[in-house]
Order: sequence, then C-alpha cells, then structure tokens
Amino acid sequence: MKIEKIQTYILRSPLREPFYSSQARFTDRNSLLVRISTDDGIVGWGEGGQYGPPEPVASCINDVLAHKLIDSPADAPIRTFEELYAFSRDFGQKGTYVEALSAIDIALWDIMGKSLGRPIHALLGGAFRNEIKAYGTGCYYPDFFTDTPKMLQALESEAQKLKDSGLTAIKVKVGLLPVETDGQRVDLVREIFGPDFPLMIDANHAYTATTAIRMGRRLSDKQILWFEEPVTPEDRAGYRQVRTSIDIPIAGGECEFTRYGFRDLIEDCVDIVQPDLCCAGGFTEWQKISAMASTFNKSILPHVWGSGIAVTAALQAIATIPLSPYTANPIGLQNEPMVEFDRTPNPIRDDLLQTEFQLRNGCLAVPAGPGLGIDIDETVLQRLAVSL
Repeated sequence: MKIEKIQTYILRSPLREPFYSSQARFTDRNSLLVRISTDDGIVGWGEGGQYGPPEPVASCINDVLAHKLIDSPADAPIRTFEELYAFSRDFGQKGTYVEALSAIDIALWDIMGKSLGRPIHALLGGAFRNEIKAYGTGCYYPDFFTDTPKMLQALESEAQKLKDSGLTAIKVKVGLLPVETDGQRVDLVREIFGPDFPLMIDANHAYTATTAIRMGRRLSDKQILWFEEPVTPEDRAGYRQVRTSIDIPIAGGECEFTRYGFRDLIEDCVDIVQPDLCCAGGFTEWQKISAMASTFNKSILPHVWGSGIAVTAALQAIATIPLSPYTANPIGLQNEPMVEFDRTPNPIRDDLLQTEFQLRNGCLAVPAGPGLGIDIDETVLQRLAVSL
C-alpha cells in the first residue's frame, strides 16, 4: 500500500465574540488538516498548525515534505516520522516542521488502522477504558476585560453554565490581568463550583517565576489541582523554581516538541506532562513521551486545541494510558487521565465530524471504528476551507 496523494486544507471560522488568553486576542479559530490517500483507496486524516497561522504548516507539507512521501509505504508511520525528522533536523527540530510531521503522522496511523480494521488505540496496545472523563477549558477573557465589574459578571454567568453542563472539572485562564484581579476571578469560580470541585488554572506562560510564585501563593487555599504553563516554555530554571516554591502541581508541555524537547521538562520541571499530539509529533512521538513520563512517575494528559480530529486523536491516545499509579478505585486527575474539552465556540471542532461529540455522565466516548474512528463531513470541510 503506497501513498498516492496528499492534500492540505486551511480551515478558518470567524468568532462572533472574540476572546483573550494571556497571549492574544482570538477573532477566529483555525487549523490545518491533511488528507493522505493511498493507491488502494484508503484515506487518512491528520491535523497540525492550530496554534498560530496554519499557512506555514501547509507550506512545509506542500512545498517540502509531500514529494518525499508520494509512492512511499502508507502503513509505516514510525518509519516515516523518523525519516522525515532526520531530514528536517538541521532546520526543523521544533515548531512548524514538527507540526507538519504531526499532521502526517496522525493521518498515517489513521490509514494503518483502517487498513487493518482496527482503532488506533488497539494498534497502540489496547484500551484501558472506552470512555474518558472530560474537563472543560473555559473562563477566558472578554473584550471588555479592563472593566472589572462587567468582566466578573460575565465570568459568573459563564461559570454557572459550565457548572450546569455536566463536566467533571474546569480549567480557568489567568495571566492577562494583575495577580490580585486574576485571583478574584479564580475566587469567584471556586465559590460557584464549591470547595471540592476539581479546578485548575492556566497562565499560558504569562509570568516570570517570581510572579508565578505570587499567584500560586495567592491561590494556596483554593485547592487548585494544577498550575499550567506558569512561565515561558524556554524557562526551565523558572519551572524548577516555581515547582519547588509552591504546593500546587505544575503542568506544561503544549509548546514543546518531540521526545527530545520533553526530556528535561519531564525530569524535573513539571508534575503533569501535556504534549499536544497535533504539535509534538503525533502518535509516534506520543508513545515515546508517554513512556518517558511513566519512568519518572509523572501523569500525562495531552493538551487539546483544534478540530474534531485533534479531540479524537487525544481520545485514542488517552484510552491507552494505564492508571498511574494503579489503584483498585480509579480517581480522575489523581491516577486516571481525563481529556481536555475546550468549551469556547469552535465550529471546526463541533461541526467538522459527521458525528458530534456528546458529553454523557461527564465523559466522552472513545471512537471504536477503524483508525481514528471518525468520518469528515465534506460539506462542512468545504465551507470552512480557505481558498489560497
């Protein structure tokens, strides 16, 4: 079975209500999809390029990598990743090229699963679970974030809706406002959800180590399950300083790439490892990063930010994570993994697949069909695709 054709699709969907993280104002949602077709008619889908502009990732695939893939084996994703990474090592160890490799890798695993009639989680060794508890990412900042009373009122309304949605944990954004104001935001969410509901915070690397420690101490009585990306991804010393100075577990990894980038991050910088399959190297690197995390007894929970393909890839991967450590009674976010389920508006996530995600008893089902186990709605694909 050989690769016959490679196509890329840049997807973009404008937002009715823009929102902020600590790093940027989001006016639309976008991503890059790749479709790989084989000479015997099998089609595989992958995704990358959802963090920033997807055009550079598309260019990496179309202008540099695609011609190397035509007529190569379509059922050898690990070999393909290793060969393409070796080719691009001198100029693409991180960032755009690895995102392109991630999209290709996911598509090839999808093809291999479809050719064998098995879901990807079976190819990775088998599923420990067929449904996964979901935690919601939300509580971003509105355009009027400088109007504190109005902003807090909107946050209260959003938090109440999230509470009523059936999610089993919530992650709140921090880092755009001063420590005390963001502390008030977290105080409000904690009050709405109650003292025992699992609550996390995510700064999107907004702080220096000193400021992150201030924030951690400001929230020391709020039972925060983890503090995500407290400092910039390059600041390994800052990660270590924060981790040893506060009692809140530290999470990170969404801005890191391949097993090589995760090596020292896992060793002594974070307690929860968060590779994004669409950025860190697809399923091929996921296996290596996951194995490395397990040797250091670190939890691994993939970051998810993208289309329905990204969510499905994460579900396939998380299904294969064993309890860590094992107990007779699994406990979510303690020794049992959960899936990130972004709750901001995103048609690329919600409309692209023929079967939409359904939250049942706080869980998302792991697709059981061959490969990723999903079908793309071609009508929606064409509606969201940007013509270049």
